[in-house]
Formats: sequence, structure tokens, C-alpha cells
Amino acid sequence: MRLRVEFTTEPFDLDEAPAHALVAREVIEGAELDAVDVGPFGNTAEGGAGAVLTAVDALLRRALEAGATRISLQVNVVGEGGDK
Repeated sequence: MRLRVEFTTEPFDLDEAPAHALVAREVIEGAELDAVDVGPFGNTAEGGAGAVLTAVDALLRRALEAGATRISLQVNVVGEGGDK
């Protein structure tokens, strides 16, 4: 199964990326995912179910530890194949 995750972390800071946003970016870019798109107002990544779920776990834990007060995420099934 392939999954796509879309997420944002808060609080926002338009002048400088907060620590929690940098950590979230680091987690997603370091995970074994494809089609990673990191931006100032939203982020998406796609990959096998196991890789996405592992990345989401790390993302939640590390972003909260780095000061995120809210993390919004959506996970969608986008196809078959990849790791389980």
C-alpha cells in the first residue's frame, strides 16, 4: 500500500522557520519517502505504508519536542505496492 501524508506544524512564524518546522522537514527529508514537497504553508510526502507511518511517528514526536503546539496531518491511500 502507498500512502501520502500532508502536514503542517504550528505556531507559524512568517519571518523565520521555527525549530519545530525545521525538525519536521529534517524528519521527512531523511525518511525513505518519494515525492517529498516541503513548503512554508504545507508539506507532502509519499511512499510505502511502513515508511510513511514510521516517518509520521518520528515527525509527531520530534516536532512536539521541538515546540510545536499543533500538528495537522492527513494520510491518504494513493495506491498499492511498496512496503507494508
